[in-house]
Amino acid sequence: MSSVLEISGLRVAVNGKEILRGIDLRVASGEVHAVMGPNGAGKSTLSQAVMGKPGYEVLGGTVTLDGADLLAMEPWQRAQAGLFLGMQYPTEVAGVGVEDLLREALRSAGRDSTQVSASVATEAARIGLDVRLLLRSLNVDLSGGEKKRNETLQLAVLQPRFAILDEIDSGLDIDALRAVSRRVEAATEEFGLGVLAITHYHRLLDELKPDVVHILARGRIVASGGPDLARQVEADGYAAFADAGAEVA
Repeated sequence: MSSVLEISGLRVAVNGKEILRGIDLRVASGEVHAVMGPNGAGKSTLSQAVMGKPGYEVLGGTVTLDGADLLAMEPWQRAQAGLFLGMQYPTEVAGVGVEDLLREALRSAGRDSTQVSASVATEAARIGLDVRLLLRSLNVDLSGGEKKRNETLQLAVLQPRFAILDEIDSGLDIDALRAVSRRVEAATEEFGLGVLAITHYHRLLDELKPDVVHILARGRIVASGGPDLARQVEADGYAAFADAGAEVA
């Protein structure tokens, strides 16, 4: 079944300061949308607000998943509705194992959890994550690259409808970047995953093929286009787009 994540007119403030000033995005099943922009543009604010992190005040607009109002839900309800956030800095959770986490997540959503161990082993091998690391508490004593592979494993096992990937390429060497990107790309075909990938750099998009690239500057989407737009940013930088953001302020 095809799904749609739709963000319309989203305005968000943090500590009383408006960061997002009217974001419009529509991502369908199987699509990859990349959001690029300079530091301070509002990229991480977008991911955190859509997922419902406390401290992000929604001033206006809507976020829906297949028509359901995500902004009216608690973060755990958004996850159960089919939204996954790949965090820029994955959290360490002492005393909680990866399999326990995934098993409980599936059970709480009324889904079959009996194959979690087998799925974890399969996905770990697929992305080159040493299965012995998964015997530790969640993300504890893992390198940055190992944490990102671990996040990708969770994504593959949970099979959400949409994944927001907040700089999943941050801290990855080229091998880890390829493993993570290719697994996410494959998920768009295997279970129709829709992806909103937030990144600074074109290198992620060499592996994770975007259908649409958006440039976020000064809290607004100031340009959208195909993969060539990311290459333009790589060559010319964000200065011209930052100026465009100022013009529409």
